[in-house]
Amino acid sequence: MCKDWLDKKYLKNRRARVLKPVFSFLLVLTSWFSMGQVTTSIDSTSIKIGEQITYQIKVESEPEDLVLFPEGQSFKPLEMIESYAVDTIKKDANFELIKKYGLTQFDSGTYFIPKQKIVVGSKSYFTDSLKVEVNNIQIDTTKQGLYDIKPLIEVKKPSSNWFQTLLIILAVIVVLGALAYWFFFRKKPLTEEEKIALLPPYDRAKLALKKLEESPYLENSEYKQYYSELTLAIRNYLDEKVYDHALESTTDELINRLRLLKDGNQIDLSVETIKNLESILKRADLVKFAKSEPDKELAKLDRQTVDLEIDHVKEALPEPSEEEKLMDEQYKLEQERKLKRKKQWTLAGVIGAFIVLIFVGFGLKYGFSYVKDKLFQNNYLELMEGEWVDSAYGVPPVYMSTPEVLKRIDKDTDDSIMTKTTTFTYGSVEDLGVSVSTTVNQNQGQQQQGMQPQQGQQTPSNPEIDLNAAGEKIMKGFEDKGATNILTKQDKYTTPNGAEGLNVHGTFSVSGEEMNYSLFLFVAENNAVLQQILITWPQNQEYAEKIANRVVGSIELKKPE
Repeated sequence: MCKDWLDKKYLKNRRARVLKPVFSFLLVLTSWFSMGQVTTSIDSTSIKIGEQITYQIKVESEPEDLVLFPEGQSFKPLEMIESYAVDTIKKDANFELIKKYGLTQFDSGTYFIPKQKIVVGSKSYFTDSLKVEVNNIQIDTTKQGLYDIKPLIEVKKPSSNWFQTLLIILAVIVVLGALAYWFFFRKKPLTEEEKIALLPPYDRAKLALKKLEESPYLENSEYKQYYSELTLAIRNYLDEKVYDHALESTTDELINRLRLLKDGNQIDLSVETIKNLESILKRADLVKFAKSEPDKELAKLDRQTVDLEIDHVKEALPEPSEEEKLMDEQYKLEQERKLKRKKQWTLAGVIGAFIVLIFVGFGLKYGFSYVKDKLFQNNYLELMEGEWVDSAYGVPPVYMSTPEVLKRIDKDTDDSIMTKTTTFTYGSVEDLGVSVSTTVNQNQGQQQQGMQPQQGQQTPSNPEIDLNAAGEKIMKGFEDKGATNILTKQDKYTTPNGAEGLNVHGTFSVSGEEMNYSLFLFVAENNAVLQQILITWPQNQEYAEKIANRVVGSIELKKPE
């Protein structure tokens, strides 16, 4: 019985030993098939600092599958410096896609390229992480010597661009002057109509009759047009020299007016002249309104008669008096002044439009508010864009950048508490202001230098500096200067180089102006020095706030050991 049991157990263990490798092989094969269509590789596992390696992902997919490769900086801690285009190779009925990335690292050490996610159709695959060694560059000091770091070299500020600006301004002035001369002051050649308009009334009437004689109206039997210009010539002349309503008057009204002027001895016209004019004007009315067609020779005779009667009218006109001549001269001068004023207003409009266009152009590029402040010389904008000063104030030093150098103000030593305060200021609390104060406990400084009190002299105590009390003292100083509605908040503050202190900030009102303030308090030299930095600036002043933020961002102190 025992032997049978042992035989069965032996057979069972032997069957297990035989099947175990088979199961292991099947598991690996299954895993290979599940990952077989996504493979990764790198061209090197050991590189120097800054050297590039090529990371490759190869995917086998069906034509209808959408493949998504990693994008962006997903290879950290390694940095991707280049992503190459995907190469596609057709393999039987499927495609093989190859995607390459250029990777590097600028610090030595051992790094692992993290797993990358690749999406093929509706499935996601994750690659294995790969190890990369980044080695330092070995320098052979026997062949390449080592040298000290070169000192800082002061770079001269480039000279202003005033010459280029001057050339631009001169070019604009020349263009405006040329445009003004071309459109307003240049003597333009007169047109034919303008030349005729400048002729005296008599010459204008004679010229109109001459042109009518040369016209083809009679040859084309255009009697209406012919008589219209004929009567217009005589009526224009009479309107300007005899009766100023001759153009709009009917024939009967015009002839009656001429007879009244003759009877009143205002114009010495003969009866025959008036009769001839009446006959021609009435014939013209028949042609224009009754479509009458007179004989061609009669039409020619009417033109000759009008030409002759214009001479008679001119001879009958009285000589103008001196008063009339003066009035004519004044009229001409007034017309010239009107024309000159018109040109001036037009020129001013063109220059104004040009300035507006320049303002709009710069406004669209730089912002209308900035252009306006630049044009009207906003003081805060000038300070912000001016040359700033980087300096250190007090001992231990407070490093900061300001638009102007802070001026030093020494205060007397308080012998009762053995302190001395040194203050550097710019501006005031009623406007943009910056101040740095350093209060030194001189007794503590003597102790640090190893100085001992004299015999019989009591060693003064060194109380802990209370930053809150120092802040309240500054607030009391605001009140002494007339500040009201003081609002205060407190936060811990750390400078960019790691010095820790207290930031007291808020708002107050002074002289009708709403102000912001920011006070920074630090303790240095083992509780021997109190450092205070106060910045004030008006509210709703964009450039003042930018100046304050820039000053705050530049504050650096000696980091306590």
